[in-house]
Amino acid sequence: MLRCTVTALLVAALTIAAEAGQFNKKLNIGDPCPTFKNLEGVDGKKYSLDDFQSKDVLVLVITCNHCPVAQAYEDRIIQFTKKWASGPDSKVAVVAINVNNLEADKLPAMKIRARERGFNFPYLYDPTQQIGRALGATVTPEFFVFNKERKLVYMGAMDDSQNNPKVNYLDAAVEAALKGGQPAVKETRARGCSVKYESQ
Repeated sequence: MLRCTVTALLVAALTIAAEAGQFNKKLNIGDPCPTFKNLEGVDGKKYSLDDFQSKDVLVLVITCNHCPVAQAYEDRIIQFTKKWASGPDSKVAVVAINVNNLEADKLPAMKIRARERGFNFPYLYDPTQQIGRALGATVTPEFFVFNKERKLVYMGAMDDSQNNPKVNYLDAAVEAALKGGQPAVKETRARGCSVKYESQ
C-alpha cells in the first residue's frame, strides 16, 4: 500500500515539473540557444541573437496574437519585463517571437496588437518558423531561459496556473541564472494553443 502511494505521488509530481527533455522533444537543459538572424520586429527593426549578447540572461517567448492563452499571459509578460528587463542597466532581455503564418498572426496584425496592449519587449516575426522548430516549441506561450553562456536553464510554462498562479517558474529560473546557477525546476509542460507549423 505504501509503495503504491509513493508511486502515485511521484507520477503526480512529474506531471507538473519534470526533468529536462521529458516534454520538449528537441532541446535538453544545457543545450545552446538556437540562432536567429534578421527577424523583423513590430518596431520595424531587424533583430538577431547577437543583438542581446550584452545581457546575462535571455528569455525567449514563443507566442502569438490569436491564442486566448497567449492573450491571457500578455499582461504577465509585460509585468515580468518591467521587473527583470527594464532600463539600460538591466541584465535580462525578454524577446517574444511569433512563428504562426495565420493572417491574424502576421506582422501587420502583430503591430496592432503590440500597440494596443503596450508591449514593452521586442515582438518579432519569423515566417520561416525556423526558430520555433529549433526550440522545439509546441504551444503558445512557451518560455525558454538561457544563461550568460546562452545555455538553456529552463523551458516550459511561465507559472503553475493560468487562473490562479502560486509558483512562477520563470522568476525562479531568471534569478538562478543571474547567480550563475540553475533553478530547482528546469522543465514544465507548457500550456496553450498549438503552434501552427506548416508541413515540411
